[in-house]
Amino acid sequence: LPEVAGPEVISPATRPAEASARADIVVTCTPARSPILGPDDVSPGQFIAAVGADSEGKHELDVRLLAKARVVTDLTAQSARMGDLQHAIAAGLMTAEDVHAEIGQILSGARPGRSDEHEIFIYDSTGTALQDVAAAALVFERAREEGTGRVLDLEGGANP
Repeated sequence: LPEVAGPEVISPATRPAEASARADIVVTCTPARSPILGPDDVSPGQFIAAVGADSEGKHELDVRLLAKARVVTDLTAQSARMGDLQHAIAAGLMTAEDVHAEIGQILSGARPGRSDEHEIFIYDSTGTALQDVAAAALVFERAREEGTGRVLDLEGGANP
């Protein structure tokens, strides 16, 4: 990994657009009911993981941003009902068929990921328990293989 040091690595921003302007990867995880990022707030090649819009009415990304980006969902039908995608569909700027892929299709190789380095890529994640459990199991197994972490007894104590 490249060496990273200095105060410029992590610094506070006063507005989401300011933070986005300094990042290659943006993760939104808010209870917002109106967009916090629009099409002018992102740069070519940025990846945005929008994980806060996980119920009807929540809204983190401007519909024009979704319409100009390559959108990937965890489950498209669910994102169309309660993710940021719901708002782009309601505005008539997208349909569920405009979604590039579901994350499982990209991970399995059934659909391609990024097609060029300038493409804005949005992952509209509404949350799926099965995917969360699968990811947690993978992390647990990898930690066990590498001998890292601690196993906790959820009934009261920690195991060495």
